[in-house]
Amino acid sequence: MMHVMASIVVRPEHASAARALLADLAAQSRHEPGCVAYELFQRADQPHVFRTVEQWLGAADIDAHMKTAHVAAAIATAGPMFAVAPEIVTFTRVDGA
Repeated sequence: MMHVMASIVVRPEHASAARALLADLAAQSRHEPGCVAYELFQRADQPHVFRTVEQWLGAADIDAHMKTAHVAAAIATAGPMFAVAPEIVTFTRVDGA
């Protein structure tokens, strides 16, 4: 099982549009093969800051996800909204910790 956490910071004036775009991306991603969970969070104190927390069966599923048309479209649309480049990090769970 692989976990992906993405930090997405948009310019404050784009918070509402980014929320809608990211919520749609999450909904579409949940239907992909290998997606166990895909959650979107928005900071309460900084509504222009988002985080996704995803679970995938394996690295190949993550690679396939990143090549989908809906991910490409979301990145293209969100690009001008970004305050900084998104940070996307993959983790594996440490059992027994």
